[in-house]
Amino acid sequence: MKSEFLNIVLFEPEIPQNTGNIARLCACLGAKLYLVGRLGFILSDKYLKRAGLDYWDKLDIVHIENFEELIEKYPDSNFYYFTTKTDKIYTKINYKKGDFLVFGPETRGIPEDILNKNKEACATIPMRKETRSLNLSNSVAIASYEAYRQFTN
Repeated sequence: MKSEFLNIVLFEPEIPQNTGNIARLCACLGAKLYLVGRLGFILSDKYLKRAGLDYWDKLDIVHIENFEELIEKYPDSNFYYFTTKTDKIYTKINYKKGDFLVFGPETRGIPEDILNKNKEACATIPMRKETRSLNLSNSVAIASYEAYRQFTN
């Protein structure tokens, strides 16, 4: 069952410390965390556990084999795809409780085929042109707290 508050999706995350930080963030917000596809670590990884501190019992986390399964499970939900390959600023989205915020792996981002199928639902966090991308856990925090800000206003 999806979160009634917010759902964070990490597609093929690679770095355990980032995922641990994001897990801790999800526990603090009451967001559900979906890990989708092949992981770059095992869920018992000590760096993952350390980054999440003692919040693991406060977290709703699910590992799903592929992205299509997640979409099929929640066909009426809003999914927003965070990428550097769009001009739509993340603050221009009117987030609703229960939405899914999707983030790609640290080294590759969300696959082009997923982005191309969902162009209207893509969002970016602005940054200087000469930089490539933000850290994944920072991106998730920025986007999640914008949704939280909208929910609490």
